[in-house]
Amino acid sequence: MTELIRRLDRTKFDVRVACFHREGAWLPRVEACAPVTEFPIAGFTRPATLARAAGFARWLRSNRIAVLHSCDFYANTFALPVAAVAGVPLRVGSRRELAPDKSPTKIALQRHAYRCAHVIVANSVAAADSLLSEGVTDGRIRVIPNGVNLEPLAFQRSVRPVRTILTVANLRREKAHEVLFGAIARVAPRHPSLRLRLAGDGPRAAELRALAASLGVADRIAFLGHREDVSALLEDADAFVLPSRSESFPNSVIEAMAAGLPVIASAVGGLLELVCSGRTGVLVPVDDRGALAEAIDSVVMDPERAHALGEAARADIARRYSFDRMARSFEDLYVSHLRAASEAA
Repeated sequence: MTELIRRLDRTKFDVRVACFHREGAWLPRVEACAPVTEFPIAGFTRPATLARAAGFARWLRSNRIAVLHSCDFYANTFALPVAAVAGVPLRVGSRRELAPDKSPTKIALQRHAYRCAHVIVANSVAAADSLLSEGVTDGRIRVIPNGVNLEPLAFQRSVRPVRTILTVANLRREKAHEVLFGAIARVAPRHPSLRLRLAGDGPRAAELRALAASLGVADRIAFLGHREDVSALLEDADAFVLPSRSESFPNSVIEAMAAGLPVIASAVGGLLELVCSGRTGVLVPVDDRGALAEAIDSVVMDPERAHALGEAARADIARRYSFDRMARSFEDLYVSHLRAASEAA
């Protein structure tokens, strides 16, 4: 969403940003290219939320917003109904996850919000299928994959030993770090120079550190925390692993492939669309640490194959995904729907 805000054609669009809390690591990037207005809420059931909703409706009208594009569960649930009341001509919702852990209440809330949207954009076919399973009609769903900035990832790679494995993911249960740790413990005796680097923070940090120690691989695993220099981490890595239990369309894998890294990932969700197993990476069953260990072992033992997988992945991403392609797709969506609405009126 940050890159979309930055890249929308300013000769066509005057971009404004609304958020719940004006904070976060990426706030300066957004403020550098668009004004940001805060509408803080502490929960949907709080009385003050109605006042915030009324204020948001006034903001939409006073700024003559023609397109409202919300980007996640909370934004969809809050912004789409308010935008409908405010009469915004085009309301675009988003689906960027598969939502396996959402409660029935959350699913019902978001389904209600989606009714207030003219179109819901899914970032993968898997996410679109998730929308269909929740009762959203096919005619209101559009698939626009995530993009990636290819320029910082144009590293020159040669065949080299696979010693450093990188994963970039928040430390949450659905990312299945314990499966990766178990796989590392299995292959570690055969590969004494193998190391794993974890970029990302989250509620499982202490638990995962303890797990690494109990498996005897604490000295093999570096917890890097939140990082803004992911491109540098990708340049230093020799392979990328993401053993998630659920993924819609992970930017981390797109970036790893664009950087020419061999990717090993779970055969789930949007990863099935991103990675052609055996050609641009290796896919393994979810929660199968034995299969994950075998896949890691296979690229460590065969650097030439690892390099070939990475180069095929880089070419595939360059052909299919870019931030500019993504931004133009959204621009076309906005313009075509606004034009259709104007002609219908």
